[in-house]
Amino acid sequence: MPAKKKAPVKKAAAKKAPAKKVAAKKAPAKKVAAKKAAPAKAAAPKKPVVVKEAMTKTQILNTIAENTELSRKQVQAVLDELSTLIEAHVKPRGVGTFTVPGLMKIKTIKKPAQKARKNVPNPFRPGETMDVAAKPASTRVKVLPLKKLKDMAS
Repeated sequence: MPAKKKAPVKKAAAKKAPAKKVAAKKAPAKKVAAKKAAPAKAAAPKKPVVVKEAMTKTQILNTIAENTELSRKQVQAVLDELSTLIEAHVKPRGVGTFTVPGLMKIKTIKKPAQKARKNVPNPFRPGETMDVAAKPASTRVKVLPLKKLKDMAS
């Protein structure tokens, strides 16, 4: 938030003669009341328009900036911070879960390493066997929709 500018203060003139008594009063500082935007109708939120084509990153940023009356740079900063927060939660030594309130839950699932196996029945050709290669341990990311997101889709 920008700092409020103070009105310039006039310095009292130096007294030359003791006979003249000039009382220099400071004008009271005027406080500028911050204008608040008229609150949007809280009871009736905007009905979202159906989008026919997927939006690009630029279109998403511009749309959010227009609808929230924030600058495009501010919207970009919020999204960057959100991705940083998600990264901090899902990193290898992190918590492993992150919830975007009402929309989705992102969680990591640690899959252990699998040893190589020989002579495993082939599921695609009954009667034949196959060899399965070894797999290293891995971490999978799973995104689960929450109730609000599920309701949006229906």
